[in-house]
Amino acid sequence: MAKTLRLSEKWFRRGLWLLALVFANFLIGLGSTIVGDLPKVETALRLDDFLDQAAAQPLRQQLKSEQQAAQTAQDAFEQAQLQHEKARAGTQAARETFANWLSARSATQRAETDPEVMQRTQALDVLKAQELAARQAVQAQQQALLDARQAEKQARQRLDTLEQQARVQLQAQERRVELRVFLYRLALTLPLLVVAGWLFARKRKSPWWPFVWGFILFALVAFFVELVPYLPSYGGYVRYAVGIVVTVLVGRYAILALNRYLERQKQAEALPEQERRAELGYDVALARLAKGVCPGCERPVELKDGATDFCPHCGIGLFAACGHCGRRGSTFAQYCFGCGAARPRRQAGGAG
Repeated sequence: MAKTLRLSEKWFRRGLWLLALVFANFLIGLGSTIVGDLPKVETALRLDDFLDQAAAQPLRQQLKSEQQAAQTAQDAFEQAQLQHEKARAGTQAARETFANWLSARSATQRAETDPEVMQRTQALDVLKAQELAARQAVQAQQQALLDARQAEKQARQRLDTLEQQARVQLQAQERRVELRVFLYRLALTLPLLVVAGWLFARKRKSPWWPFVWGFILFALVAFFVELVPYLPSYGGYVRYAVGIVVTVLVGRYAILALNRYLERQKQAEALPEQERRAELGYDVALARLAKGVCPGCERPVELKDGATDFCPHCGIGLFAACGHCGRRGSTFAQYCFGCGAARPRRQAGGAG
């Protein structure tokens, strides 16, 4: 149809389509913001909302105390290990010193009666006793750390059991909230789609068609783009069920529209040629001719062979001779391209 429009009309139509797209873009942005903010109407859910606080709070306090006790025991254990290492190192050094001292003494002396030997032996015994005490302190702290960690583990297990029960309830409530929010979105977008369908059926050719098409694009995006990602899955049942329903509705509409169109065409082809021509618009006829189809029945017709004057499918006249100059031209043209004389559009004669 673009080939039949005036140059200025083409640019005006392009500008109006641009206006429709801009209008749709702003509507889509507003709709996307609203759809994205709809979850805010629901109260944010937390795990603590479903937790048995009477049982959980003492367990949390106990867990905190056991964690602190475990940390204290860990620090004490590390200090005891350090003291034990120091004591063992001191004993080892004293033992090596004592052994070196003994080997340096004269072989003729009696070491068992030497007072210095006895003194050094007693000092070594004291260091061994200190090392043993340090080892016992390490073992005691190790036992305290183990007890603290086991108590912490038991408290954590009991708290995890309570939290797991609450988590099951939280997930169930989240699914219910998700479904409610989806219904909010559906209640918002479905009426838009219905209104868009009514506008498409009744107002798409009105003088305000840019705003009509802009709203239609917005409604389609809101329903099929903004809504689809929020379809609850539930194993895919809801998603596939919605897809089946939408497909059936769209398919039914398309089938009924096709049948109505074929019936209208059949009735139109049964009318006299003058009535059929009266119902055809000038731009519509030229647009169909430009596509190589008959303006009356929309079936393909050879228009460039120079011999076809009537449609072989419906019999409507396509070409005729000009009454002034005799040039062959389209019966749907308003003026003869050879002499410029006005051509009666309803004439159906053959080429002269």
